[in-house]
Parts: sequence; C-alpha cells; structure tokens
Amino acid sequence: MKNAKNTIDTNLVIEYQSGNKKAIALLVKRWHIEFCKFAFWYTKDADVAKDIAQDCWTVILNKLDTLQEPKQFKSWAISIVNRKSIDWIRKRNREREKIKKYSQENSNTVFEENTENQEEVKLLLLKTIKTLSKHQQTILKLFYTQNYTLKEISELLKISIGTVKSRLFHAREKLKITLKHRKNEKQY
Repeated sequence: MKNAKNTIDTNLVIEYQSGNKKAIALLVKRWHIEFCKFAFWYTKDADVAKDIAQDCWTVILNKLDTLQEPKQFKSWAISIVNRKSIDWIRKRNREREKIKKYSQENSNTVFEENTENQEEVKLLLLKTIKTLSKHQQTILKLFYTQNYTLKEISELLKISIGTVKSRLFHAREKLKITLKHRKNEKQY
C-alpha cells in the first residue's frame, strides 16, 4: 500500500516536471491534510498549521522542478513542513522574548517612577505633618505608626474619644488637601 502511494506520488511529480500542471492539484489533494496535521503537531494551533502548510506548498511549487529524485517527494515535502514549523516556533519564541523584555523594561520604569513618586509624597506628607498642631501630630503618630486604637489614645492622653476622633479627622483633612493640591499641580 505504501509502495503504491509512493509510486503515485512519484508519477505525479514526474508528470508535473514534464509540464502537466494539473498533477500538482492531485499532489495537494493527497498531501495538504497531512501537512496540516504535521504542522499542527508542532504548533498546536489549527490556523497556524494551515498557514504553514500553505507556505510549504508555495515552496514546493517553486522548487518541485528541481527535485532530482521524484520518489523522494514525501520525505522532501515533509522536511519542508518540518523546517517551516520549527521556523514558526522560533519566531514565536523571539516575539515572546521581545514582549517579555519590553514589559520588564517598562515595569522597571513604572516601578522607578512609582518609587520616586512615593518618595516625593512621603516628603510632602512629612512637611505637612510638621505644620500640624502638636496634638494632631501626636495622635497621627500614635494611631498610624504605633497602631494604638482610638480608645488607647484617649486613655494615654487623658482626653475624650470624641476629641481624639476630631483631631485625627482634621489632621487627615489637612493631609488630603495637601495631596490633592499636589495632584492638581502635576496635572497642569
């Protein structure tokens, strides 16, 4: 059976080389699906496999006249599909590397910008905190840096919880206004 198939392919190649252009249509009919399957084995993508098979037929059509051993058509054609499939994989890997490299470069830039931005904000907040009253500064420090609860701050400073809440609220508001003002300046 394999011999018969090989003989048919050999005869079709010889006919094509002799000038019978219809012979290529029969070769395509016999081998196109096999080429697609072979390319799919590499790519795992049916559309890409079809594109590769199509590209292979272009090469085969351009080079079939130069095939010296028509009985070698199958191995010759499969080697073309093999090379084209491997080329596609290499190209895809190069593209992925470029994307990966680009995203790493950009994420580093964003990280650097964010770090610089965070440092600016931190300095601005420290300056603003220094402009607050000593009572507000103390409450901010106890609440945010030392993680005291409102009740603990109230007991520690011997003031009501309402006063602690009020001072914390006004301190936050002043910080918010400063940050909003900075954000508006950056936009313009």
